[in-house]
Amino acid sequence: MDMSDAAVIKQHLIDPEICIRCNTCEAICPVGAITHDSRNYVVDAGKCNLCMDCISPCPTGSIDNWRTMPKVRAWTIEDQLGWDELPAELSPEQLAEAGVGADAPAAVEPVMPALPAAVTGETAFHSAQYGATLPPWSAAHAYTNLYGPKAAEKTITATVTGNVRVTEVGRTAGSDYDTHHIVLDFGAMPFPVLEGQSIGIVPPGTDDKGRPHHARQYSIASPRNGERPGYNNLSLTIKRVLEDHQGRPVRGVGSNYMCDLQVGDKVQVIGPFGSSFLMPNHPRSHIVMICTGTGSAPMRAMTEWRRRLRQSGKFEGGKLMLFFGARTQEELPYFGPLQNLPKDFIDIEFTFSRNPGQPKRYVQDALRERAADLLPLLTDPNACFYVCGLKAMEEGVVMALREIVQKAGLDWDTVGAAMKREGRLHLETY
Repeated sequence: MDMSDAAVIKQHLIDPEICIRCNTCEAICPVGAITHDSRNYVVDAGKCNLCMDCISPCPTGSIDNWRTMPKVRAWTIEDQLGWDELPAELSPEQLAEAGVGADAPAAVEPVMPALPAAVTGETAFHSAQYGATLPPWSAAHAYTNLYGPKAAEKTITATVTGNVRVTEVGRTAGSDYDTHHIVLDFGAMPFPVLEGQSIGIVPPGTDDKGRPHHARQYSIASPRNGERPGYNNLSLTIKRVLEDHQGRPVRGVGSNYMCDLQVGDKVQVIGPFGSSFLMPNHPRSHIVMICTGTGSAPMRAMTEWRRRLRQSGKFEGGKLMLFFGARTQEELPYFGPLQNLPKDFIDIEFTFSRNPGQPKRYVQDALRERAADLLPLLTDPNACFYVCGLKAMEEGVVMALREIVQKAGLDWDTVGAAMKREGRLHLETY
């Protein structure tokens, strides 16, 4: 037998029972080893270099699973896409049957993550490598995974107490968008959350293969003391999905279920999730929020918490900036309420990419225009940046921040590494 055939590997796998399909792992993987279909997220054993970059950002721990396998029998992508649960670890007897004995070559050890492009001299830019996996030092303690996705674990039942559309009816033909602000109440059951966290909603019914729907993840849009202060509730910002990423007509299972809910309906919830995309709480902290569409949910939560603290006279926060992008004004959630916030409380830049008769303008364009205001914050240890929205905007935003730093004669790799290390640049895109 060839010695390479007897080699064993520590194969990296994702638990489909726990995974909430948030895309964090695929977005952050520096070697493109993680992919997905409509059901599962999986790891390609031929590409994974065990760099561990994806482990700490995973909100559920589903990514932290391993199986000792003969290298020639590693689970394929196709195998993993068909799983509803992880396979059991091979027993010593099964390993022996596969020709792997006690004298087999040792399992592959984790390797160092790939160096940034600036170090290797390559031209590729991987924006996710700059995202922090630690929260700001003054963030409140986050409770996570109180209610789990596995059948053996319990969900929590919430009651719908509000469902309001928060986008206007489009002015042009084909303007098919519909975003809702949905309020869920948990009654007497404990469900503590912080701004920046998310929850999972379990839609009823089964998919086209007869399997129960997996949970859909949604960011919380209300502050820690509830959408209605003093009540055990929270709110979500959900856009009804009517087409897939290729533009083909499709009705999103979770989004359509949620947008059609009526007051009094019951929903099954898991979570909460997230322990790093959290706001700082110390008085001198500055917050820069950059978002598109329903990525505004955590930004609304942070803004509202700051507004309530300011109103109570208990907190004097630093600068609060919001860069908010949408195709048109009608598609921008909460446009009206945002217009009414005091100018000395929050500095808002709206950008629209599909306004008739106007040039396309994106959030990264607004960032460059406000470089003089952003540069001091990029190097200020009291300033935190939050990016949330479609994955397509993440790279443009981080590249714009890099450009601001470089045009000032500073080294982006030094500044970017410091922001990541200090929990000051947070990326949550999907």
